[in-house]
Amino acid sequence: MRGPGHSEPRYVISVASRMVGVEAHRLRHYERLGFVRPGRSDGNTRLYSQEDVDHLCCVKTLVNDLGLNSAGVQFALVLMRRMEELQREVMGMSERLGRFERRRQSLQGPRSADQEA
Repeated sequence: MRGPGHSEPRYVISVASRMVGVEAHRLRHYERLGFVRPGRSDGNTRLYSQEDVDHLCCVKTLVNDLGLNSAGVQFALVLMRRMEELQREVMGMSERLGRFERRRQSLQGPRSADQEA
């Protein structure tokens, strides 16, 4: 679970680039490609959240470790977002199923061992 302020912009580009392990120009390039949208200060300085940094680490892995080009990274990010959405849906359905099952059991009342067999 993410803590408070996880998506609050707070890191300037030099700090974010050190955290990700890439040069600042690479973060600007990723922004131009649409892989990240850092916040901006009143003075228009890029400010990256921890969520941005985590996302950029993922992009770095896709590029450096898996050798994906920008189109491949974009496709992988879309798939990863969709997987997260589906996981949330499955969790919601599981919770609802649990509630229905508890409700069904409460409506049926206590059952003896002979009735269950």
